[in-house]
Amino acid sequence: MSGHDLEKNGYANGVQVSDGLAASDKPEGASTTVEAVNASGHVDKLTRHYGLLSICATALTVDSAWIALGGSLVVASANGGPPGIIYEFLAACFYYSFIAASIAELASSIPSSGGVYHWASVTPGPRFGRALGFFCGSMNFFGWVFDLASIVTIPSNIAVQMYAVFHPDYVVESWHVYIAFLIINWGCCFFVIFCNHLMPTVQNLGLFLVVGGGIITIIVVVAMQPHHASSSFVWTEWTNTTGWSNGVAFLTGMLNGAFTIGTPDAVTHMAEEMPNPRRDLPKAVAAQIILGTLTGFFFVVAIMYGITDFDAVLTSNGSFPLAEVYAQATGSKGATFGLLLIILLAILVCTIGTFVTVGRILWTLARDNVTPFPSILGNASTRWSCPIESTLLVGDILFWLAILSTGFGAIQLGSKTAFTDLVGSFIILTTTSYGLAIVPHLLSGRSNVPIGPFWMGKWGYLVNGFAVLFIILTDIFYCFPYALPVDVPTMNYNSVILAGIVFITTVWWFIHGARKYQGPHLPHLDEVGHEVKALI
Repeated sequence: MSGHDLEKNGYANGVQVSDGLAASDKPEGASTTVEAVNASGHVDKLTRHYGLLSICATALTVDSAWIALGGSLVVASANGGPPGIIYEFLAACFYYSFIAASIAELASSIPSSGGVYHWASVTPGPRFGRALGFFCGSMNFFGWVFDLASIVTIPSNIAVQMYAVFHPDYVVESWHVYIAFLIINWGCCFFVIFCNHLMPTVQNLGLFLVVGGGIITIIVVVAMQPHHASSSFVWTEWTNTTGWSNGVAFLTGMLNGAFTIGTPDAVTHMAEEMPNPRRDLPKAVAAQIILGTLTGFFFVVAIMYGITDFDAVLTSNGSFPLAEVYAQATGSKGATFGLLLIILLAILVCTIGTFVTVGRILWTLARDNVTPFPSILGNASTRWSCPIESTLLVGDILFWLAILSTGFGAIQLGSKTAFTDLVGSFIILTTTSYGLAIVPHLLSGRSNVPIGPFWMGKWGYLVNGFAVLFIILTDIFYCFPYALPVDVPTMNYNSVILAGIVFITTVWWFIHGARKYQGPHLPHLDEVGHEVKALI
């Protein structure tokens, strides 16, 4: 039996129904012989209002590649200068393409809001799936919490910097940024809760801001700068001030590029809000990687050619050093303010999308009894089409991270080192969760999941293998100290954070998981798994 036959015989969206269509995929008014149970084994509670355009828009806005790259520009400057920033970004995009293809294939097979948590529960088989999925879900959730913290930090700094553009005597204080952090954090949180029906429209607007705003920014920076930087400055003048060898500096510097492009699983958590997730999710993941790479590359090249004094950018006393780049490139306060406004609006849409992602992750874990208070966090409001309790808890977690400057590392709002730790923790934890789903997929001969519309066949072994190799290699180097000799400002706490999350998850497993967690309810995959094994 072929993969096409599996769909024809009723395995659409992972659900067997009488005529080959999942109940959630049927036209309005059509009759079904089963309840609208989705690929996660749960009854649909969220409105399926994301079409192909809006889900692709969500993928691009949550990623916001060129904006994230601009927001963390100075962080990577020590690892090679302008050439290092460009080449390390391209290298990260290259290895993330293997990870994204692996995720797209699994999303096409099992479209579930649980994402990697459900895949890691299925790919090892029933013997190891329960424990592996439990740990995978924890890694993925905490990784996205760190990403949300780092994302909210960017518009907070931009908002303060926009004020500073027209007030040259203004001295930026960390508490100013903190106030902006609170307003943006809770404003976006409540918007997600009460305006969920506007999400597709908001993400389409975000698509215009990301693509259109990026084009406008590139044109303005290039056109208004009368004296561009030299090509050697942009492409060949390697400046390594980390104390590491150039090779190690390059590998550790790829973290900035990974932060820019590293959200391939974001839209997979909206699978239960799409009418055709098996076909559309792989397209959205591909759009994120391809367009994110292109927009990020053209933006960073334009920015580098617009710099006339790189030292002034590195030593800027403002809250958002990219403003200094804009000021040098345009020579105009008005143009600088306008370009910052584009980034602010786009990153606010990104923040909203990230809240949606983290809230959906927590909700799916709670409804499968992974989290504390599952009966509360696992609820979804049919009126608002949103898991309200889960979204509020994510905001609460960030609230305490911002105030107490604790969590899983030295998180101090406005600190370059703390921001880098947030970025590194997001990348390491999420890619670890990807690996927990992809490795058993390989070891099981890729035979425990149904074949979806996007299936790589024998090429999947190569793609999955490279994805795992890159995850292991980069996660090791992302734990290296940022510079030598090592002191408090250059210490890398990512390994401590990773160990802390594993320890917390292990304790929770023995307290709760081993006795009360049964794993996701995916009985409809058993028969599919046997038929797929017959194909292999």
